[in-house]
Amino acid sequence: MIANSLAAAQSISLPGDIEANILEHLRFINAAHGAGVQMLVFPELSLTGYELPLLQRCLLQPDDAGLAPIRALVRQTGMVVTVGAPVTPVDASTNALPAIGAITYLPDGSHTVYRKVHLHPGEERYASAGAAGSSLLPLGLERVAQAICADITHATHPAHAAQVGATVYVAGVLESEAGYLVDAAAMQQYAQRHALGVLMANHGGPSGGYVSAGKSAFWAPGGQLVVAAPGAGSWLVIATRTLGQKSPSWSPLLVPMA
Repeated sequence: MIANSLAAAQSISLPGDIEANILEHLRFINAAHGAGVQMLVFPELSLTGYELPLLQRCLLQPDDAGLAPIRALVRQTGMVVTVGAPVTPVDASTNALPAIGAITYLPDGSHTVYRKVHLHPGEERYASAGAAGSSLLPLGLERVAQAICADITHATHPAHAAQVGATVYVAGVLESEAGYLVDAAAMQQYAQRHALGVLMANHGGPSGGYVSAGKSAFWAPGGQLVVAAPGAGSWLVIATRTLGQKSPSWSPLLVPMA
């Protein structure tokens, strides 16, 4: 019996072209729905690309009219979908810089916003950090904690997620070849150390001057690599949990989206 199916959308973002990127998101959502996915996670700043100088100009609200097609498709498919976007900072009453956010749309029409807590060096010129702490998303038998890129380089982040009851840890990232090996190894360690399912959704192409490694992946609780994209390019990376008579198991599926 299938319990849960999660996927990373290894999509390619056009710099600052929100309309074109929305169309690409819709394409991935439809494909994921066709594959039986229940939760789909896009890379860091997927709706704009990792274009730090454009964050203020590209600021998005979850209920913006332009994002209505995504909200409608989420309701239609019954999926949970997390997209990456610049969002208002924690304290919107000040002149604070935008936050690097993950907007999660739920089938009932509601949404949540997670803001990146740990900024990469240099990001503070363009972005504000989010507040520490983990809020969990229910997904069938799972409880999902969120992260964005540099959050995963701080071991306290997934540790706190596990402490408050997370069973799955998902991160939208931009990982180049230079950083991928270290961060992927860390993600595997978190799966092993905290008995978490761990999903990494990386960009499929260059963004913000970085050449993405791709290789979006899912590690099962205990640290076993279940599925990973072979490299860069557009891929749907799916891990499905099946409840068997003895113990749950995770099965892989890779869908090329080129």
